[in-house]
Amino acid sequence: MRPYIICHMMSLLDGRIDCDVTEQIESVDEYYEALNQLDCPSTLMGRVTMQMHYALPEPFIAEDTSPIGDEQFHVAESAKGYIVATDTMGKLRWPQNSFDGMPLLVITSEDCPKEYLDALTKQHISWIATGKDVINLSRAMEILYEAFNVERLSVTGGGNINGAFLKAGLLDEVSMMWCPGIDGRKGMAAVFDGLDADLPPTKLKLTSVEKMGETIWAKYML
Repeated sequence: MRPYIICHMMSLLDGRIDCDVTEQIESVDEYYEALNQLDCPSTLMGRVTMQMHYALPEPFIAEDTSPIGDEQFHVAESAKGYIVATDTMGKLRWPQNSFDGMPLLVITSEDCPKEYLDALTKQHISWIATGKDVINLSRAMEILYEAFNVERLSVTGGGNINGAFLKAGLLDEVSMMWCPGIDGRKGMAAVFDGLDADLPPTKLKLTSVEKMGETIWAKYML
């Protein structure tokens, strides 16, 4: 068992997801209004996105790099919803243990230093460590469901974590918003990124389309 997972994103028409550029074209009010309608009490973001918007600028540097070594988790607080960060090797430092009214939960791999996870525990931050070399997303989602009672989860970027959830077959829906602008710069992240070149494209089934201001909101089932 795992949560029902919806990837919810806003991009320019060319699929780029640089928030600073997007906000020059359209406010994010529509984005959050749509997110609220999806009824996902918990939200997950990747390391890069969390570093940009929530974490402290300086990385965590462990004095003892001995890994936790096996699958473990820690429930610091039971809640109706969490803000979830993926951070494979435990590099993000946190100014507080909750954001946007939700407690923080960090997912790492089993190669993450135990010192980092001990620091999270002392800061009253929940965590999950699972997977060798990389996070085992499928198992992490099972633990989210079983130990943290997360039944619905929104995944809100960036492109690499969205791509990882897609590759792992963990997405149930894609909720996509296009605002009326074009970025066009080379090398900018797309909504889904980092997938192997030999993977076939993913076909989706359109379930609804709605106009919100100048933004188009479409929902798809996988």
